[in-house]
Amino acid sequence: MASDEEIRYAWNDLPRELKNIPVQNINPELIARMCIAISSGLFDGAINYIWNAAILRLREKVRNFGLPIVSQILEKDFEDSHLISLQDSQLLDLCLQLNILNEEGSLFLGQCRNIRNNFSAAHPSLGNLNDREFITFLNRCIKYALGDSSSPKGVNINGFIQSLKGDRFNDAQRELWTNRLSETHEVQKQLLIIMAHGVYCDSNSQEPTRLNALDICELFKNSFSASLRSALIDKHAEYITKGDESRQTASSQFFEKLGLLGLLSAPQQHTIFSTAIQRLQIAHDGLNNFYNEPPYAERLLELSQNTAVPDTVQSDFVDTIVSCYLGNGYGVSWAAIPSYEKIIKSFSPQEIAMMLRHTQTKNSRISRIIASKRKRFIQALSLIDPASVPNGVKAAYEQFINHEI
Repeated sequence: MASDEEIRYAWNDLPRELKNIPVQNINPELIARMCIAISSGLFDGAINYIWNAAILRLREKVRNFGLPIVSQILEKDFEDSHLISLQDSQLLDLCLQLNILNEEGSLFLGQCRNIRNNFSAAHPSLGNLNDREFITFLNRCIKYALGDSSSPKGVNINGFIQSLKGDRFNDAQRELWTNRLSETHEVQKQLLIIMAHGVYCDSNSQEPTRLNALDICELFKNSFSASLRSALIDKHAEYITKGDESRQTASSQFFEKLGLLGLLSAPQQHTIFSTAIQRLQIAHDGLNNFYNEPPYAERLLELSQNTAVPDTVQSDFVDTIVSCYLGNGYGVSWAAIPSYEKIIKSFSPQEIAMMLRHTQTKNSRISRIIASKRKRFIQALSLIDPASVPNGVKAAYEQFINHEI
């Protein structure tokens, strides 16, 4: 039995530890027995009671997560009888796998399990614990099992996929899945988002399915962790490596729709911008360009707002946007003008310099039409904040603005 001094120190520290247990997590019977054991100096019995309380709490968390979902993850039957029959070490491993415990919690509770097995009344003891060792044991049981009021709920993976592949989400469905993913642990949420990305990229997916997948990812994109972003990039790279052009294209659209184009490599960003620029130029040069330009102009606007224009296509980007804004011999596509104006207003200093230098570049579209479109070009320049004009082209800018050319 512990000495009177050890009992006194343990008893004095006890309230500080117990107040960290949320009321709903308190097991009155086991906590009362622990307190009686401490007051009697039976620390070996006290650690057994608090350990049992911690194990019961971890089992409760697994039940709250959802036994059918645990069964899906383990790919085998898992009912309450299986949970109860798990050894303590197996329960800790399962909680780590379900992310109910993190690496730190699993490590320290694993140490507590060894202490309980070797220094408690549950088994023949190898020795005695003093008050400091007992309080440390108590602190870890509370911190990693009893003191955590959160209890993540698992998401039925099959149900999630089936729901994505059903009809277009209504507001109630969208809210339901948002809540379910918010309540689950981070690892499973990341897994489900990666699955949604895969569903979006599947060529067999119908448009409502793709939009449902995009809805889910859109709702959580601002909280994407570094590991999730890395996993999504890895999946995109996998499509490229396998030469799966259909999924690669869909994956690029996925990143674009979520405003995450910046995560893709420079060559991939170049391809996306270059294709959009070429399509706008073809629409501008083709028949019915006044009607065909707007959607291509809007796409370039979205892309440029999503991420910075790659250096490799900046020149073509500036040349195409400004020349389309200037128009051709028949006029301009007025429905596309708002998109062009927004893009020009957001030109970087480097793009502004290109815009002005293209007036003197033989192969640029701007230089070929500037003579007949000077007033329109000055209107384009007026959209730019003078403070953004680089010093190297400041003189040319002022000459245009002052009508001296």
